[in-house]
Amino acid sequence: MNWFTHENLALIFAGLTAFAVLLYAILDGYDLGVGITLPMHNEEWRDTAIASIGPFWDANETWLVLAVGLLLVAFPSAHSAILKALYLPVAVLLIGLILRGVAFDFRAKVKAHQKIRWDWCFKMGSILAAFSQGFMLGIYIMGLEYTSVSLLFACFSGVCVVAAYALIGNNWLIMKTSNALQLFAIRRSKQAGTITFGGILAVCLVNPLVNTNVYEIWSTPPFASLFAAIPLVCFAMFVLGYQVLKRLPLEDDKGAWLPFVMTIVIFCMCFFGLAVSFYPFVVPNQITLYDAASARDSLMIMFVGSVFVIPVITAYTFVAYYAFRGKADNLRYY
Repeated sequence: MNWFTHENLALIFAGLTAFAVLLYAILDGYDLGVGITLPMHNEEWRDTAIASIGPFWDANETWLVLAVGLLLVAFPSAHSAILKALYLPVAVLLIGLILRGVAFDFRAKVKAHQKIRWDWCFKMGSILAAFSQGFMLGIYIMGLEYTSVSLLFACFSGVCVVAAYALIGNNWLIMKTSNALQLFAIRRSKQAGTITFGGILAVCLVNPLVNTNVYEIWSTPPFASLFAAIPLVCFAMFVLGYQVLKRLPLEDDKGAWLPFVMTIVIFCMCFFGLAVSFYPFVVPNQITLYDAASARDSLMIMFVGSVFVIPVITAYTFVAYYAFRGKADNLRYY
């Protein structure tokens, strides 16, 4: 039996694209979050915060490139429809990412009194990139349509994604720093968590109203009881995470990793919830992933390449995080 049918390959590449998007949201999400919450009133804290993401932030964006590349080659018609609708916010995203990259390098090369300007650029670039991603998510949920209501929801979604990235970014700092900066991150994490929770509730309420098949998917047995675990786990992580934050820091820095791991679970549950809601559509209510997929021969060639490329990227990511494990050191330039 040939398991590599056109339908199965389309499903495999949809899974790989989703995997890349999720890893990007988690990995680049926390370093964007560090930029968003960068403490502008304390230069030493800023140096430590940036040092905590220094070995990782550039490589984290590899997953965005991979996701867009997979979407382009495996689902070209969907790529065209999505990018056509999101052209301007994608341009804003790229501006934000470029601003972050320039600021990261220039802050190390300018005179001491000018470094604050580039730190502001790094912070604003992070906010701009995060907001544009949230805006695109809001427009996508609203069916890629631009109306006054969808624009309002997209802007609200943008604010909530900024808060979500700030949440995971602060939880990264809780895990990677100590003393006063860690206490600062704990306070900011509580604030960001409240906004993030409100944003998730709003998406849960709006999504069934906009996409007619969502309510049916989440309420039809036998999968309805299984899908119910997704919001329950998400809610539990918010409650438990807040309780953990109230008790941190503990002696010997025990449990400092818990908020970050709990936030990863929240991100995964939200992503799975959206995937379940939209399946099998890759363009909401318009194009299914099976209709958008490239020809079987093209998918098969790309599958062979993916078997080699994706494990290498994953292995490199694992090695980098293992090599730079532990608390962040003071920032030094050579």
